[in-house]
Amino acid sequence: MTDLDMNWVLSTPALLGVAAGSIALLLVLIMKFKVHAFLSLIIVSLLTAVATGIPTTNLIPTLLVGFGGTLASVALLVGLGAMLGRMLETSGGAKVLTDALIGRFGERRAPLALAVASLMLGFPIFFDAGLVVMLPIIFAVARRLGGSFLGYALPSAVAFSVMHIFVPPHPGPVAATGLLGADVGLVLIFGLIVALPTWYVAGHLFGRYVGRKYDIPVPDTLKGSTGNFEEFASAPKVGTVLTLLLLPIGLIFLNTGLNMAATAGLVSLDDTWVQILRAIGETPVALLITVLLGMILLGWRMRKSGNLVEAVVDSSLGPVASVILITGAGGMFGGVLRASGIGDAIAESLDAIGLPVIVAGFVIAAVVRIAQGSATVALTTAAALLQPVVMGNTSFNPVELAAIVLALAAGSVFAGHVNDSGFWLVSRFFGMDTKTTLKTWTVGQAIVGVVGFAIALAIFTVAGLF
Repeated sequence: MTDLDMNWVLSTPALLGVAAGSIALLLVLIMKFKVHAFLSLIIVSLLTAVATGIPTTNLIPTLLVGFGGTLASVALLVGLGAMLGRMLETSGGAKVLTDALIGRFGERRAPLALAVASLMLGFPIFFDAGLVVMLPIIFAVARRLGGSFLGYALPSAVAFSVMHIFVPPHPGPVAATGLLGADVGLVLIFGLIVALPTWYVAGHLFGRYVGRKYDIPVPDTLKGSTGNFEEFASAPKVGTVLTLLLLPIGLIFLNTGLNMAATAGLVSLDDTWVQILRAIGETPVALLITVLLGMILLGWRMRKSGNLVEAVVDSSLGPVASVILITGAGGMFGGVLRASGIGDAIAESLDAIGLPVIVAGFVIAAVVRIAQGSATVALTTAAALLQPVVMGNTSFNPVELAAIVLALAAGSVFAGHVNDSGFWLVSRFFGMDTKTTLKTWTVGQAIVGVVGFAIALAIFTVAGLF
């Protein structure tokens, strides 16, 4: 324990009161007064530190330790993931892959083909960006084949949603992974195990149901959007796109596999070749290698100028700056909570009522999500509150830690409604009124949260048997 992690003397009820008050203040600032989440988290972190009695000499250092520690693990992953997604978007790789999938699946399974493409593209591309990339293709397919637009669009939207909330390098699971000390490779593996069946229930089955129930015409928006870097388009081969999507997953799996093999005594972590392969498979290195390969395959090999390639890559960082800063501020909030002793008070309260940590995390994330809308804020807030509880319990094995992260992620996506920007993105792009969007998108997001939590809880339970 460092000097910044000292617990100051306050009673448990007082600490719990400060925790409840800090969350309530955060929600009021964001929801009622429309203060940016980044500023709100800083304000609440500062006031929470003062309220819990952290001396003024340790006030700013405590804030900076939490902020910087989170950014150290988050900024690289989010930035590199955004670069890869931007190159796939502007090169035309997204459309090439989608066309190939439709050709293979056939017209009757077009919604499934679009959703499969969205699942694959959802690995490096954020929810809103990925949905905008896919919408012109979804529009074209829906106009060509007929039927309710919702039957084509909702499965793809849910696909991007589950990948964004459950699978690194997206900021939510990355931030929670860092805050709770989980292994990012295991979170990625089990995130896919949670995301795919969750999409099948909430995206495929529920999407087919609402497509039959609600006859939504194809909107007239985004008929021919081509992006801001048309000269970068090159229509790469399907194999090239698949390589760029699967390479980072394979490299990260390599790192995790070697760690598991070392635990089983099959290899030694002291061997030079093992250390080299593990370093290559570290998530930032794996993404860096993939981004560099993308610059080669999608840019320089296609005889694009260096200035153009640099401009495309640079254009990806602006949109994610806010996400990175909000995530860092969430880490700052966690640092204050850890130093103040609020986490220990929560641990005592959870023990007193007998609520398992994984269930408590899901409930906290879901409540914050419903109250203020942002999945990222909900996830980082829940992870920050549970951080001292989880980090102080050495009995959790790595798989259990990954399952806790995914349970929090499930809670953070639960029932997005009118206070969520994604709700309005879907409503306006899909041409649905508010009532219909509540009946379709909000219900679908609630299904994602419940099914995702059920699978995470099953993983946690099984892992605890070994």
